[in-house]
Amino acid sequence: MMKTRFLKQCVLGVMIPLLFVFAGSSAWAAGPNQLISESVKTLKEMSLQKDAGTMGDLLSRAKGVVVFPSVAKAGLIFAGTYGEGLILKRDGSGRWYGPSFVKIIGASWGLQIGAQSIALVLVITNDRGLEGFMADNVKLDGALAVAAGPVGRSGELGTDLNLKASIYSYSMTKGLFAGISLEGAAVNVDTTANNEYWKATMPARKALSRKASDSRILPLTAQIDRIARKR
Repeated sequence: MMKTRFLKQCVLGVMIPLLFVFAGSSAWAAGPNQLISESVKTLKEMSLQKDAGTMGDLLSRAKGVVVFPSVAKAGLIFAGTYGEGLILKRDGSGRWYGPSFVKIIGASWGLQIGAQSIALVLVITNDRGLEGFMADNVKLDGALAVAAGPVGRSGELGTDLNLKASIYSYSMTKGLFAGISLEGAAVNVDTTANNEYWKATMPARKALSRKASDSRILPLTAQIDRIARKR
């Protein structure tokens, strides 16, 4: 067990720098404002897919939404995953709070080769899932495992859907919905981006207690609400 953990740490140490080389995403290290802009673009592209209706159904019930405009995965046998994004919280009356900026980091191994970049949206459906993201770091496994978000036309979820998972994922590459494994990945607060956006020291919980009323974030909350209304 200790050996496996050590190997995973070594893999991350090697793969994360390589991801920057292979992926070349303009969203990375671009600052909070561009991350917001790229997040709006990501959601618009996903909403245009013919089977995105059920994503709108889930978004209409969401407690929170995490958007990663670009998550890169690269490797040869051992693989690393890295992406930068943000999280927004929504209360029972539909008001949005945040954002808090985050990074996703993960490692895996098996028969894999090459590199790819995937847009990723996580829909948080209950208080347990939301509480996990209120911390400055959360691991996506166990009680906070991520399930693949259902796709299909609006209304196919049904009013009696039993949302057992706390988090559902929607990922897209080359204009199509695609699967991505997030088991064991860690989502950590991006302290630098939070401090830059809020102009103050801002841990995740504090950022997600502030109303998302700034003109910089309104295009993103409006886009989420627009997709939810289209369901």
